[in-house]
Amino acid sequence: MARDRGDERTVDELARRLTQLDGQSYGRYKSLQGDWTADGYTVTVRKAQTDPFAPASRVEIRVDAEYAAFPGSWWNTPVRARALADFLLRTLGKQLRGSLLKVDVGGQQVLDRSAMRVSGGALTVRLGIDLPGPRRRIDGRGARRALCEQLPRAVEALRRDALDADAVEAFVESVEDTDALRGMLAERGLVAFVANGAMLARRSGTDDRPLADGVPFTSPESLRTTVELPNRGTVSGMGIAEGITLVVGGGFHGKSTLLRALERGVYDHVPGDGRELVVSRSSTVKVRAEDGRSVQRVDVSAFVGELPTGSDTRDFSTSNASGSTSQAATTIEAVEAGAEVLLIDEDTAATNLMIRDARMQELVAKGNEPLTPFVDLVRPLYEQHGVSTVLVMGGSGDYLDVADRVIMMASYHPEDATERALRLRSSEHRVVEADGFPAIRHRVCDPASLSAEHKGRRKLKTRGIDTLTYGESDIDLRAVEQIVDAGQVMGIGLALTHGVESGLIDGKRTVAEFLELLERDLADGADAIRHGFLGDYVVPRRFEVAAALARLRTLRVAELRDT
Repeated sequence: MARDRGDERTVDELARRLTQLDGQSYGRYKSLQGDWTADGYTVTVRKAQTDPFAPASRVEIRVDAEYAAFPGSWWNTPVRARALADFLLRTLGKQLRGSLLKVDVGGQQVLDRSAMRVSGGALTVRLGIDLPGPRRRIDGRGARRALCEQLPRAVEALRRDALDADAVEAFVESVEDTDALRGMLAERGLVAFVANGAMLARRSGTDDRPLADGVPFTSPESLRTTVELPNRGTVSGMGIAEGITLVVGGGFHGKSTLLRALERGVYDHVPGDGRELVVSRSSTVKVRAEDGRSVQRVDVSAFVGELPTGSDTRDFSTSNASGSTSQAATTIEAVEAGAEVLLIDEDTAATNLMIRDARMQELVAKGNEPLTPFVDLVRPLYEQHGVSTVLVMGGSGDYLDVADRVIMMASYHPEDATERALRLRSSEHRVVEADGFPAIRHRVCDPASLSAEHKGRRKLKTRGIDTLTYGESDIDLRAVEQIVDAGQVMGIGLALTHGVESGLIDGKRTVAEFLELLERDLADGADAIRHGFLGDYVVPRRFEVAAALARLRTLRVAELRDT
């Protein structure tokens, strides 16, 4: 228990106050709002519930750098500070298990969370608490136990002397290595890297932990790449080069498992996850078909030519896209947002947008088929726009004709099948239906269509990783497959409101320009988009922000701009 400081509001005084409030009307909890000091840290009750069924109360703890006493090597770079914050959150979560206090710990990914910030060696921790109140009367003893006994003990557990220094350093160094490896990809002409020994398979679709008896990854010798990491030193694995990469193999042999690991390779992972050294470029985006989604003024003419309805596909809108038009729009939107790598799995792609074989070309004349298949666009997309593609393909050999390399998955073991694929290239070539990939036209959004207000108040709510309620609209994010944490969904909503309230979306800037400015603002961490929000959230990637923006049904695009 912290020592008393006279008239100053201390944690000891908070304990006495809660004893006095015991049994009083629940609304009296509001008198706890404000700062309560202790030796080395301050507890701030940011918001106290006025009803036991209201959203949880919010508490913030600021721990002095001298009190925490962390060595500078634990936090002296942004990557190390983020890793240390994640480690401390997990430590705090264990300390508070079974208490009324709840902290946003997260899962297998190491993300930039609003719940913990390390800056200059000092800590800012944000938690929720459902203040106890049976029959709408204050349970002063229960609240005192949580805020004045369990919370101080948890803060003590975050100090250097209470931590396993070896575990902290191993965690921080692991994340630093992952980040460094990701940063090496572009200079080496790679889009992804999978380390030997990596464990790609997960326990289930709802359990993201590694499969206990999974097959360790081993790179084919011809694709083996060796890197030198800051902490681990020399590491070898499979490097996937820029261009078009085809992943093939029989069903249940690991094709989609590999692609899924690359999809998550934009994130750092906790030590022991198995994917710590499975990395993709930060600008990697998974693309799929999505029946029924809204599309607002996207130039899909690369994929969709003249329609029987006469609609202009250079300026295409629909409230109910088909599989093919949704995938076409998603592809263009991803490139517009700055994607340099696309991931596509045939299982979730629109077949008629992916391929039109020679016999179908002969049967259905091009004049009667508005769709241009991706097989004819994937090469010019790379050569003219620098966008590489990794495709899982088990049903169409026509992609062998355009692939730079072919990786065969057999019983979860990769083989380099490129030479074999070259020998199998068709002598009866289908007709190529595209002679290039047109320039991307950039959208300018009307900020008036992006209001998050509902009945005069800002409304942001989430339902897991699937839905963001933004003002009066529900944004369906089920097909945005690189969202891995519910906190990212709230972060997306805050990023959009930040774009409007800070003038980044001003009716003049393009979507790409807005995203660049957003990333600039987020360089210093999650607080840039807080705007008074007291709940938990995660800093989102620009690509998921762009995806949510595109799926907002109230969105109005003021202009399509040629660049």
